[in-house]
Amino acid sequence: MNLTPEQQELGRRNFLKALAGTPALAALGAAAALTGPVRGGPVRLGFVGLGGEGRILLGQTDATFAEVRALCDINPAQLAKADEVLAKAGKPAARHYEEWREMLQKEDIEAVVLAPPLWMHAEITSGCLAAGKHVLCEKMMAWDEEGCRQMQEAARKSGRLLEIGYQRFYNPIYQAAHDGIIKAGHLGDVYHARLVWHRNGNWRRQGEPPTAGYDPSRWGYPSFEHLLNWRLYWRYSKGLLAELGSHQVNISNWFFGAIPEAVTASGGVYRFRDGREVPDHIYATFEYPQGRSAVFSSIESNAFEDYYEMFLGTKGTLILRAETEAYLFEEGDAKATSVEIAAKGAGPVLEASETRPAGVAATRGAAAADETDRQLSYRLEISEFCAAVRVGKPLRCGPEKASGSARACLAAHEAAQKKVRIVLA
Repeated sequence: MNLTPEQQELGRRNFLKALAGTPALAALGAAAALTGPVRGGPVRLGFVGLGGEGRILLGQTDATFAEVRALCDINPAQLAKADEVLAKAGKPAARHYEEWREMLQKEDIEAVVLAPPLWMHAEITSGCLAAGKHVLCEKMMAWDEEGCRQMQEAARKSGRLLEIGYQRFYNPIYQAAHDGIIKAGHLGDVYHARLVWHRNGNWRRQGEPPTAGYDPSRWGYPSFEHLLNWRLYWRYSKGLLAELGSHQVNISNWFFGAIPEAVTASGGVYRFRDGREVPDHIYATFEYPQGRSAVFSSIESNAFEDYYEMFLGTKGTLILRAETEAYLFEEGDAKATSVEIAAKGAGPVLEASETRPAGVAATRGAAAADETDRQLSYRLEISEFCAAVRVGKPLRCGPEKASGSARACLAAHEAAQKKVRIVLA
């Protein structure tokens, strides 16, 4: 999906025109003005997992909301990179740990931000909650449904907050689109959504152990390659559906106000036959109540369409592209909504994080402001989580919504493996 500059301008104007005079439009301009909680001061935070996503969250932590006390990672090289993030932001250094339980015992922290590999989400989250800490855990919620239930039960028993890191819920564009377009009925009846995340490149990472004698087996990884590329193996990962698809399914759940009733899926390792287990191409059709559907595709062989969510209604079409742009087109205006080819490079696939590679903005010819806009959603996610801890601000996603996305993506994974239609209980 590539729109001409004229189509983009028309779509932007339509979007803002539809929001004119509504609270949704006011929210777009007010998001950056969020100020820190006064009562109690900044929340004392610890971070567990300082890979690409963990460092993005660390870098977007506003000192008026949070004080970073400790960093924990089993890879000392990641801790060194995290130190650089803090130093670049002019923030004080934080103490290092390789064992999260030790961090909880020794540090006077109130909350923990988690971005470890997926298979560890349930164990670490539940342990932190049981220790009386509030938790912001990166997506997908857990490796399996039992893990999701374990996390929810731990939150209930502890009385502490549990948020799952779907930053689109904190993105002002998505909030405005939901409240000002979807709920306002501008699209009419919406029966179909397209969820696209296309990239051109290998998901495999290259790297050397942090030290000559580094042994990750004590952490459950038989080799450093398994630790470095955990996303490629079923033992630790659920592949593209978890790392990318769960973001977009969470949005279709939100905008449809429901979770899927059934799913069919297919996929496989088609391009990179390098020993990985998870597919490099995956396709899924999620069936929602009232005859609605969302079709997700993620490929690693072509980046022309980049990534976006598209909701197609009887009165109009809403497109949310790359988390930074929103377009609205009225149904029937064939000239405005037709797609024309625009030149575009493939670009890098994996640098800064799984969902936002460094340099990807350049492949869309985007301005530097696009990157700033997207980082705002991470900053708001961390800040509003701290505000929830300190002054009771409501969470925007929460474990119930996040578990709905996880269940749908886990069912899609099962459907692809078994080549059957899976009905969600």
